[in-house]
Amino acid sequence: MLRCAIVFLTLVLCRTTLSAEENLPAGALRISVFQADATPPLGTPVAYAPARKIEDPLTARGVVLLGAGRPIVLCSVDWIGIANGGHDAWRESLAQAVGTSVDRVAVHVLHQHDAVRCDFTSEELLAPYGLEGRRFDVPFVRKTIANAAAAAKASLEKAQSVTHLGVGQAPVEKVASNRRILGPDGRVAIARSSSYRIPEPILSRLNAEARRQGYELSASRVKEALAAPEGVIDPLLRMLTFFQDDRPIVSLSYYATHPQSYFGKGDVTSEFVGLARAEHEKSRGGLTLVHFNGASGNVAAGKYNDGTPEMRVTLTRRMAEGMKRAWGSTKKIPLTAADCEWRVQPVQLPVAMHLDAEKLRATLENPEATPSDRLTAAGKLAFVLRRKQNIPVELSCLKLGSVYILHMPGELFVEYQLAAQKMRPDDTVCMAAYGDYGSGYIGTEIAYSQGGYETQPSSSNTAPQVERVLMDGMRALLK
Repeated sequence: MLRCAIVFLTLVLCRTTLSAEENLPAGALRISVFQADATPPLGTPVAYAPARKIEDPLTARGVVLLGAGRPIVLCSVDWIGIANGGHDAWRESLAQAVGTSVDRVAVHVLHQHDAVRCDFTSEELLAPYGLEGRRFDVPFVRKTIANAAAAAKASLEKAQSVTHLGVGQAPVEKVASNRRILGPDGRVAIARSSSYRIPEPILSRLNAEARRQGYELSASRVKEALAAPEGVIDPLLRMLTFFQDDRPIVSLSYYATHPQSYFGKGDVTSEFVGLARAEHEKSRGGLTLVHFNGASGNVAAGKYNDGTPEMRVTLTRRMAEGMKRAWGSTKKIPLTAADCEWRVQPVQLPVAMHLDAEKLRATLENPEATPSDRLTAAGKLAFVLRRKQNIPVELSCLKLGSVYILHMPGELFVEYQLAAQKMRPDDTVCMAAYGDYGSGYIGTEIAYSQGGYETQPSSSNTAPQVERVLMDGMRALLK
């Protein structure tokens, strides 16, 4: 008798669930939320050293939108960069997991520096020379991709109907500043890094470029960098929240800055952006926040960051305050599947003139070259070969009524984000950059003639004409 009662109750509960789904209007919009661990094992490579300590865990997290055609996936990963074939693998795995096409999947990183790289194309180029596994732990990365895909698939069973979209924004105070301070001649006069306590490997690279322009990053230059204005930034953090009536389901946030406080010794962390994200989630009773880094190739915390552990706490608090204010400004608007549209614009990024496939391959094959030079050559060659094969970079846009979310590649300059907002001045335009990381930095056309670290040959794989390509792509997506 007890068993019959349990079976009956189970059938009633299942029927209730089915009835609720059946009562959804045709074309109802639903959303599911997923998350997977992305923390590397100790001893494996992160950006500048082997991982020696886990300060806090890294995650891959995102949402799946259902009901507006095939599923749409937005995913954010706490890694430094996912490039070329690595970016393909992430998108393909997530697409297969939720039953959609690859062009409806956007994958981005937050660009924390003591975090993981992923580029299977360059790894394939390095393998014949015994250099595989130097830049990232391949089995760990493949396992993380599989776990994220499994989490996305499992989340579909818990998808919830969406009735409203909340839109909020607020400035983040004393975090972002432009890295490139121009002099009277229109060229970079001060190269302001992520902090004014610069790790030696980065300092050496910055000084190499500085010396070419006739100066050193001396103590006096540091004082000038601190005294200089913030420069061109986007001060606003934008937050979108999906609601079921008055109940929030998940929030997405967008803000443009390099997330570094201090880094370089293998102390793995989600940095002040990830720590602020966790604080916001705690303050909202565990409501998931999926944060995306905007176009911040030339934006960092350098004006306000002395590179100490104490300053990470301060930057975290300032980010969390911005998130809190953005949440507090949220205004709800009705949202249906009919209000949602996914747009894709494939583009071919122009390759920098200094990149020659044969010379790069020669460096890669040269046993006398330093391991660092060979690793760098493989990454650049991967980008060049994909362009020779006419493999496009896909820009995309999720339109949610009067809200537009652009998904862009590389370490994009903030001018692209500001330009996109001017293209639709009466609407809300959010941007997630740091998609396919194969391009490296992407400057504006004029920036390539201004000097500076970001547009020097070692940093950027694209030609100045990239501005026209991306601006045209954004215009098409924002029609």
